[in-house]
Amino acid sequence: MLRALADHGTVTAAAEVLHLTPSAVSQQLAALESEVGQELLERRGRRVAITSAGRLLLAHTDTILTEVERAEDAMRLHANGANGEVRVTAFATAISLLVAPALARLRETNPGLDLVIRDAEGHQGITQLLDGDADIAIAVEHRGSPRPDDQRLVRIPLYAEPFVAVLPPSHPAASADTIELPMLAADDWVMPSPGNPIRDVVLLACEQAGFQPRVVHQSDDFRAVAALVAAGGGVSLVPRLAVPTLAVIRPLTEPVPTRRVYAAVRQSRADHPLVTATLAVLTEVAEKL
Repeated sequence: MLRALADHGTVTAAAEVLHLTPSAVSQQLAALESEVGQELLERRGRRVAITSAGRLLLAHTDTILTEVERAEDAMRLHANGANGEVRVTAFATAISLLVAPALARLRETNPGLDLVIRDAEGHQGITQLLDGDADIAIAVEHRGSPRPDDQRLVRIPLYAEPFVAVLPPSHPAASADTIELPMLAADDWVMPSPGNPIRDVVLLACEQAGFQPRVVHQSDDFRAVAALVAAGGGVSLVPRLAVPTLAVIRPLTEPVPTRRVYAAVRQSRADHPLVTATLAVLTEVAEKL
């Protein structure tokens, strides 16, 4: 509960993740304070802050939880051998290009492995992973990603893909071999929703090119983005492997923004046989991309 409070910021949010009531979480945290014999939380109005003693305990929490999860895994493997379920969360494009082919291969090579796949945007998968709702997260590197030195996670790079410009057929630049971003400064734009890491990459690229795009339409579905562009609704930048053939696609001149995709697992699950088997196949499929 202390870890959930630190990750999510409030007792209410921690309770939601743990599927408990806020009062139950508050009571358990109070019991933890009593057991430790030190104040772990400092009340500030309706919010709570973690004290220095709480942060000290928190530094040990990840190790404790890791060892508990390893013990659970060891007992589970003892009970049923190498059979079991691996939950994978990934964004839509990665499911199509990476996870689905891996699923087909794993059914042949690891019949005792049940892969359960959930769709989650690139910025949501890591949260689900850390909350224990997934065993592997296929995620996109962005400014809000966990730091590389985050001891809770092991990260495996999978593939990187350049962004391309997506233009309506009637656009003046549609006949160009390559696109310089300033050529699109005066256009309307189709953009992912706020909070989507792809939007952050595109906005940063436009900023570095010296302009702020005029966002008119928003969608997190690249097929919808391409359809809106093809209909004349504006222009967009989309990862190359995610572009359906509905609109004109042109490469960008340097520097080209890139979507970097990686797999993440909790440190406690990194050496689980079923997880390592799944990661090996995901890596093989990614190399072909």
